[in-house]
Amino acid sequence: MNKESKELIKVETKEKKFHKFAKIFKKKWLIEGSNTLLIMATIIAVFVAINMVIKSLELTPIDFSQDHLFTLTQESIDKIKDIGKSISIYFMEYEDNDSTVDLAKQYAKANQNIKVEAVKVNDRPDLAQKYEITSGMMGIIVECGDRYKVLNSSELVTYDSSSYQSVSVAEEKLTAAIQSVASDDIPKVYFLSGYSNFSLENNLQCLNVYLQNEITDVASVDILKTGKVPDDCDTLVIMSPSKDFDEDVTNYIVDYINSGRNILWFQSATGQELDTPNANRILEIYGIDPFDVGVVRETDSDKMVANMPDFILPDIQSSDVTEKIQNLEGVILLDATKINIKDDETLKNKKIEKTELLKTSENAYYRTNFYYTSDEPQEGEEKASFTVGQMMTKTLEDANTELGKPAKKSTLIIYSEAFFVSDTPISQSTMEPAVMYRKNKDLALNSIAYLSNREEDITVRKSTGAVTYTATETENNVILVIVFAVPILIILLGVIVWIMRRRKK
Repeated sequence: MNKESKELIKVETKEKKFHKFAKIFKKKWLIEGSNTLLIMATIIAVFVAINMVIKSLELTPIDFSQDHLFTLTQESIDKIKDIGKSISIYFMEYEDNDSTVDLAKQYAKANQNIKVEAVKVNDRPDLAQKYEITSGMMGIIVECGDRYKVLNSSELVTYDSSSYQSVSVAEEKLTAAIQSVASDDIPKVYFLSGYSNFSLENNLQCLNVYLQNEITDVASVDILKTGKVPDDCDTLVIMSPSKDFDEDVTNYIVDYINSGRNILWFQSATGQELDTPNANRILEIYGIDPFDVGVVRETDSDKMVANMPDFILPDIQSSDVTEKIQNLEGVILLDATKINIKDDETLKNKKIEKTELLKTSENAYYRTNFYYTSDEPQEGEEKASFTVGQMMTKTLEDANTELGKPAKKSTLIIYSEAFFVSDTPISQSTMEPAVMYRKNKDLALNSIAYLSNREEDITVRKSTGAVTYTATETENNVILVIVFAVPILIILLGVIVWIMRRRKK
């Protein structure tokens, strides 16, 4: 066989193989399989493209967590959006896709003066040295000029020992840190020590954490030791005195009041007479009469908790202090007493203005005989709508328009119950601190914000429940595409294929 014949045979063999391959490819199952592969490739390409576009746009994630733990609240945005100073937030030893970094990036979107960056210690030794952060140590630096605040990663989560749950406070901590470094005036709140069973270290630990999450400096003060209420005190908090004030302490508090500063007072119900003439002297300045022995109880089932007359749900009155929580789920008071206010004529003569904050229903009654076991009011027991939250403003000096001097005033906000802001559990089943129920903490924090002349901090705060979902922003977007976009795309492609096949027939 010559060379030309051999070449011809090779060509014919190749053509036969090609025709066999073409014949196989034309089979129906393979055609349909190819279409399937093409559709899958298209879906994957569209999926990747959508994900890349979403990532490049840096959209705010849709937060699936129960309490929106990974999305900024409007309140935080409102607090930081108008800050005109340059603020840098450095996440040392964090990954760029960390959920807390994603949360912080939302501050940068709300205010272009805020910059957020995840960095490694080895890349920024200057920051590590300045703020004493070592390799492997996670920390957050919030910097504004010469002012700064360093947060440890553990500070972003607190632990509720009663419910055994981790509670995220990341947003509160970051918002407070941003405000703190940008603000020229940080309010100082002191809790009077030495006269109460309540203290920041005992039974008020949750409230202490919440206060520190605000733009507030918090401390205890023993006035007998300091010899006066500290000059930087904006609000003095008095927690249900269990004994009377010393004479010197009373005089120091009176001097504090006369300087035009404010007091927040929590008073618990008592089952026995307490001789507290000095404490009563302070209340007298604001037109408040001494407290009686007794407890306010409700008969209206809609105004009590689980048919417990002592656990009342008072009506929130309209005021600057309560405006943000007035139409929400309200607060729970545990064994409240009543606030006795002097008559209007006396208040007028003393230049005192009153503003109601909390009131019971008209079906409430006041129990003074604790031997009664009935939940119904007994003969002789006072029935009325009782005031259990009150604001009293005393004018110390009238305004002088000629000299351009405003009036000097001192304000007292008083609640006739102290346990509602404490760590005391309302329910033995959940053991959740009372301050975490409903809007209890908001009422306390808003009262302090008002008395500290920070009306912008009167708000409704994020409910920081247990962390049940920890997806990052990128993961959120991927989940959204998988859950919504991909199924819709598959349905559309299916409809198109079905229509095309119908037309061929």
